[in-house]
Amino acid sequence: MIALIQRVTQAEVRVQDRITGTIGRGVLAFIGVQREDTESDADRLLQRVLTYRIFADDQGRMNRDVRAIGGGVLLVSQFTLAADTRTGTRPGFTTAAAPDLARELFDYLVIQARAAHPQVGTGEFGADMQVSLTNDGPVTFWLETGKAPMTAGSR
Repeated sequence: MIALIQRVTQAEVRVQDRITGTIGRGVLAFIGVQREDTESDADRLLQRVLTYRIFADDQGRMNRDVRAIGGGVLLVSQFTLAADTRTGTRPGFTTAAAPDLARELFDYLVIQARAAHPQVGTGEFGADMQVSLTNDGPVTFWLETGKAPMTAGSR
């Protein structure tokens, strides 16, 4: 699984004219599900999202996680994160999970997140969403679980 996380001062997701999720200060996490992902990957990814130290401590160093600052978490499914973009000028989606598996794992991630953290909002799986945010920093990180990425020496 993949999470593109951003440290935000605020973020919200709209589907048509309704807000489906909103947070103040916290982490906006776009979630991509790959075809070989499992619940174990979702558990590991959630642990990393909740414990990734991207908020400043008293010395100004990124040393606090979202739980330490009492922040929110906004989870938004985004299948395009699982695209294969290594070649060409059009993304390929053979690496992305089928919609049924992706929905199952995203829903599982949301349930686990709500059990582990008091402030969790979401987008709507499969919907055309409008996401607005104020990226704080800007601070953005790419988190992955599962197989290690291929390097030039491993081909």
